[in-house]
Amino acid sequence: MNKRKSIAGMGTSVLLLTGFLVASSTVKAADAPDSEQVSKLLSEAKTMAFQVKEDAVTMESYTRMTLSLDAHKAAITQMREHVNALGRQVAKLKAARGEASPWQKTAIDRISPFLDELANYTYAVMDRLNGEQRTSMAEYTDYLEANADYATDLAAMIADFVDYGKAKQRMERLSGKLELPKKGN
Repeated sequence: MNKRKSIAGMGTSVLLLTGFLVASSTVKAADAPDSEQVSKLLSEAKTMAFQVKEDAVTMESYTRMTLSLDAHKAAITQMREHVNALGRQVAKLKAARGEASPWQKTAIDRISPFLDELANYTYAVMDRLNGEQRTSMAEYTDYLEANADYATDLAAMIADFVDYGKAKQRMERLSGKLELPKKGN
């Protein structure tokens, strides 16, 4: 019977210690400082995303104008270059993900699916313009509208994350300046 009590007591101690370690690692993860490198990469991605948005909105406006096929091809080529540049930036963000704070990791994880969809629509437009895909004008217009929507949403989302990071940083500076107690104190 003493053996059972000893094992039960040890099991309780192990559970309490495990709970403490998990709780302390959760607090440490929440308090992880923002990575300056990731913040810089996100800020650069914001600029690139706004360029892609401008490209997409311009392309979508072409559906209401009478422009040559060459004008469409030149615009989508420029957009593809900007989408690819943003893709390279997102690859840099993914490479730096290990040093990112939790909110920065969330930003990185949310950007990728939007960029993937945007790239798919961009390449669909290119295929249509190069004659590799037969689509009606209505489908082409739909691709351009989807491109503009995804690009607009992506640019807004990245801007919101960058703004959040700046606001968080400002709040932390003010908290230090005012000598406010830290979380958990």
